Amino acid sequence: MILITGILGQLGYDLSKELASRGVEFIAPSLEELELSTEAGAKNFILDKKPDTVIHCAAYTAVDKAESEPEDAIQVNGFGTRWIAEACREIDAKMIYISTDYVFGGDGKIPYEVHDEKNPVNMYGRTKLLGEDSVAALLTKYFIVRTSWVFGINGHNFIKTMLRLAESHKKIRVVNDQIGSPTYTVDLSKLLADMSATEKFGIYHATNEGFCSWADFAKEIFEQAGLDVEVEGIPTIEYPTPARRPFNSRLSKKSLDEAGFNRLPAWQDALKRYLVELKQ
Repeated sequence: MILITGILGQLGYDLSKELASRGVEFIAPSLEELELSTEAGAKNFILDKKPDTVIHCAAYTAVDKAESEPEDAIQVNGFGTRWIAEACREIDAKMIYISTDYVFGGDGKIPYEVHDEKNPVNMYGRTKLLGEDSVAALLTKYFIVRTSWVFGINGHNFIKTMLRLAESHKKIRVVNDQIGSPTYTVDLSKLLADMSATEKFGIYHATNEGFCSWADFAKEIFEQAGLDVEVEGIPTIEYPTPARRPFNSRLSKKSLDEAGFNRLPAWQDALKRYLVELKQ
């Protein structure tokens, strides 16, 4: 049996659908049943249900807000993840921890390998790295899966924001010097389901294939959606945010290849399927 945290989020929602489609038994506790701000809240449900695998999708993901509320982000992403890892160790369960490209410093133009130096440039990244460190220190049966630029049907994301802005704007300014890979939660969920059935433990990078800037992403969104919106690419310095963003979010998939896992489809193909899903 698999336990999914964060069922209301983009990834947790699609992961539950993927497992259900495969006939895999899973449980998805509510926020009240598994609550990451206290040790008992994080552990008791897991210790009671004793799943074979915990896929930890829940997180504090408000990147800008984390700069002004670091304690909340540390509590959930740091301590909460540690408590879940401790519970997994106690019942000898596998753990899949969903992490982020933000654990890296975002320098250069070369895709990051899984064991490259970590140097997060914002509080969110630092708290997710705390979670990674706890999982790796406490467990041997673990997967750490870093992803980036996530979009799914059940939540807020860049695509929905662009489509909303297009309703009232004919020209939109979008950052063009941050480079990464959009990731469709439907595709990522298939990989996580595959991983959960193996013991190929370790650290992996998982995003849809290909790299682009946010401006490139926006242009493709409007083109595929058939919307006449001009995108003006601007440097990050012209779009200040409370939390710094990494310029380089490219992630190498070498570890996926070596373990025999399938890479995710191209991000443009993922976007096409997502726009269809949005209309349904």
